[in-house]
Amino acid sequence: MLEIKINSTREKIIQVADKLFGRFGFYKTSMDEIAKIARKAKGSLYYHFSSKEELFKEVVAKEIQHLKFELSKIINDESLNSKQKIKQYLLKRMEVLSEASNYHETIKADLYEHFEFIDELRADFDNWEKQKIKESIEAGINANEFDVKIEEIDAIIDVFLMVLKGLEIPFFIQGNYKKYSPYLGDMLNILIKGISK
Repeated sequence: MLEIKINSTREKIIQVADKLFGRFGFYKTSMDEIAKIARKAKGSLYYHFSSKEELFKEVVAKEIQHLKFELSKIINDESLNSKQKIKQYLLKRMEVLSEASNYHETIKADLYEHFEFIDELRADFDNWEKQKIKESIEAGINANEFDVKIEEIDAIIDVFLMVLKGLEIPFFIQGNYKKYSPYLGDMLNILIKGISK
């Protein structure tokens, strides 16, 4: 029973922190404020999280976990061919990230002050993402959909991700996702056509 209460307290703290960080940002959100809104003693926050950085990292980790879950559904969808998988994966990636306000905070930090405590989390996601896209491209090569040499796959993945990451600032930080997202599919068609047979 005590373990359930501890887990529910932790989840409540994460939920409140998610909302506050998402609304006010990392710097303008205090642990005092999180404790007050969560209706928990400040000591309870520090029981579960040693610092505001650790709590923010957990909140961003939840967003990335949700992103991986949504992207995995596309990767594992056997009704899609490799071209469809890659296009839908890249579209879904941007759609889910458009709602990930705490992930946006890490992008802003890259522009001004780097959040080193998030580096490991982001590197893990980058590796996971590259592996998933690589599997889809390799499947496309085997299915005769793509005209790509095996030694070119990593460079192609890097280009795809550079394009998408290059769009993150205008889409999410400058608030242009809704304006430009209807054209994203056409751009991805061009990229995918470039590797297609």
